[in-house]
Amino acid sequence: MKKKTNNYPGHWQWFTSCVSTTLVLLLLGLVVLFGLSARELSRNVRENLTVTLLLDDDLDSVDARAFQQQIDTLTYARRTTLITAEQALREETERMGTNPSEFLSGENPYTASIELNVQAEYACTDSLLWISKELREMWQISDVVYQRDLVDSLNHRLRQTTVVLALLAVLLMIISIVLINNTVRLSVYARRFTIHTMRLVGASWSVIQKPFLVRSLGIGLTAAFVASVLLLIGVHGVLSHDTFAATIVTTSTIVTMVLTIFVAALLLTLVCTWLSVNHFLNMRENEMYK
Repeated sequence: MKKKTNNYPGHWQWFTSCVSTTLVLLLLGLVVLFGLSARELSRNVRENLTVTLLLDDDLDSVDARAFQQQIDTLTYARRTTLITAEQALREETERMGTNPSEFLSGENPYTASIELNVQAEYACTDSLLWISKELREMWQISDVVYQRDLVDSLNHRLRQTTVVLALLAVLLMIISIVLINNTVRLSVYARRFTIHTMRLVGASWSVIQKPFLVRSLGIGLTAAFVASVLLLIGVHGVLSHDTFAATIVTTSTIVTMVLTIFVAALLLTLVCTWLSVNHFLNMRENEMYK
């Protein structure tokens, strides 16, 4: 009677390899998600910086709207909002609880203005300086106002955050590579005698490598799928309860995260498996017992 082969150890090894690789890919996916979300947050913050253009008193509402359309065509303009003198007076009256024009014989002390939001790449001190200089040369504008200290402080903090996230990403990438390499190496190590036996019977290196690479491919795809599903569930849970998070976690961010997980899983597992198998193929028989 033929004895049944016990494949439990092999199945258990495959399962543990999948779990280990999944945990590493989860870590990698979180790094990509946080990094891209931080970049999107930085862009949103920069694009919400407001430059106020105070318009000349001689400009009526029709000319002001025509001038707003002219500002919209500038390369650095992202969004403009026209605030008429009447609207400014109304908003200030609501804020103060009294009409300022009552103290000025009914005259409106406010002038029309345009709130300009520049493109993110122009929201820095140097760019805003030459933008202000260019705008002040237009006769329709009496003055250009923006909070320079706020811009300097914001850009300084964003640079610090970017450096910290970049260092963290590099560190976690190194950790991910080391952990996946160790996981694969241990998996191949457990079958080192199988490799040696196949080599003794004359099997070529490509024939020996193939089953290990196929197995590694399966582990990588399975781990990437599980990690992606878990992260997508977590992201969906956060976005459904936090409206602000939806503004910085975009569809492209999620797609990039998933693609990065799958590409990293395939590259790391296949490369690490190929290196590990070659390492044991180059071993002598007495070295396998060490």
